[in-house]
Amino acid sequence: QLQLVESGGGLVQPGGPLRLSCAASGFALDYYTIGWFRQAPGKEREGVLYRWSNGATNSADTVKGRFTISTDTTKNTVYLQMNSLKPDDTAVYFCAAGSVPWKLGFSASQYNYWGQGTQVTVSS
Repeated sequence: QLQLVESGGGLVQPGGPLRLSCAASGFALDYYTIGWFRQAPGKEREGVLYRWSNGATNSADTVKGRFTISTDTTKNTVYLQMNSLKPDDTAVYFCAAGSVPWKLGFSASQYNYWGQGTQVTVSS
């Protein structure tokens, strides 16, 4: 069974860091484009950052310089490191995997596999 499971969400103060994990089972993450998306209440799901199959990454302007993606192939897990968090980063965060062309990395419809989501709340 192909599955993605996120973890690591929670409540964090503005300016603080948080790391999300996305563990895959049933397939090797390394061969796919991995995307991180988020959805805030009343808003559409938006692409945050993605890693293409060759390791290249692309970040949305809203998180550039603050969020990074990394992969541990031994654990078949992808991480989203979030630094300097802001209240506007509050959302449910999802990881996704698929055979996605580079130019479409922020397009949610391109991804085949999705995790269940994890809540991130940035508040004092």
